[in-house]
Amino acid sequence: MQHLTSWLALGLLLPLSFSVNAAPLPAATEGDWVAPQFTFHTGETLANLKLHYVTLGNPRNPAILYLHGTYRPGSDVLSKDFGGELFGPGQPLDANKYYIISTDGIGVGQSSKPSDGLRTKFPEYNYTDLVQAQYRLVTEGLGVKHLRLIIGNSMGGMQTWMWGQTWPQMMDALVPMASQPAEMSSRNWMMRRLLVESIKQDPAWNNGNYSTQPPSLRLANAMFSVGTSGGTLAYQAAAPTRAQADKLVDERLGAPQTADANDFIYQWQSSADYNAAEGLDKIQAPMLVINSADDERNPPETGRLEASMKALKHARLLLIPASADTRGHGTTSMAKFYSKELRQFMQETETPR
Repeated sequence: MQHLTSWLALGLLLPLSFSVNAAPLPAATEGDWVAPQFTFHTGETLANLKLHYVTLGNPRNPAILYLHGTYRPGSDVLSKDFGGELFGPGQPLDANKYYIISTDGIGVGQSSKPSDGLRTKFPEYNYTDLVQAQYRLVTEGLGVKHLRLIIGNSMGGMQTWMWGQTWPQMMDALVPMASQPAEMSSRNWMMRRLLVESIKQDPAWNNGNYSTQPPSLRLANAMFSVGTSGGTLAYQAAAPTRAQADKLVDERLGAPQTADANDFIYQWQSSADYNAAEGLDKIQAPMLVINSADDERNPPETGRLEASMKALKHARLLLIPASADTRGHGTTSMAKFYSKELRQFMQETETPR
């Protein structure tokens, strides 16, 4: 594989490849797997932990695991901007060639979560728990013992780093996106902490024993979203006047409220002790790391990601240039920005190690 520095340049200089139209997705299958007993990192246990999942393709084909972002469901994998660019016939992760697996993590979607009834008595989980649950679903629930690829976005990107360290021989390749292995810190953690505190300090939250969703949930979520995702150039293009900016704010505040405050707090708190910087030398699988230059949560100018990658054996970085078409931290949800490079990476890693 080419040296890291050449791929840093490639990520900055290569013209972006775009699909004219996203391909129609093959039929997806949904299901649930229940772990009879699950032990969390705190030592707490929970009986009958339910994990919901979505799959595409034939289970006999090489398996690809997709890991979603914070509070997003696993069904995100089916979006036209992601799956529509990757899973169609002849596309980089063709579902006729691969078996695609995407799961709702603990606390999200149709998997077990605080709002199912336990509220704040639900065990506090972290990324280690989420990764262990994913592993059990894949191996015990779906009977998959080896993965052709793990690809994750945002929180899922951070968990992709953890998978590579924890089970280094289980996968042929890794693609962490919108993430870095460095300890959760700086603005990324400060904004998450403020998001959680905004809800907890709302009297309507009532220590998690609310009868209606606290008003702070809607406002805090909108503020966090604008502050940490969307892209500077994209927002300037979308809202070049105050009136247009106000219109976007009104749309955010007027959108249907579907989140649950306790679920939301658990989801964002789960990242508190994330630190995949130690043990990077354990990762054996080739990595294509995909980030965007305008990522508000993982700004490349800190040099933290570049420093971490020096500890990796076979890794390269695709840094998507910022533009009015990118969306900051949200850029990697649009596969058109990297489908060409992902296709090349899949071809290079076709022969198992």
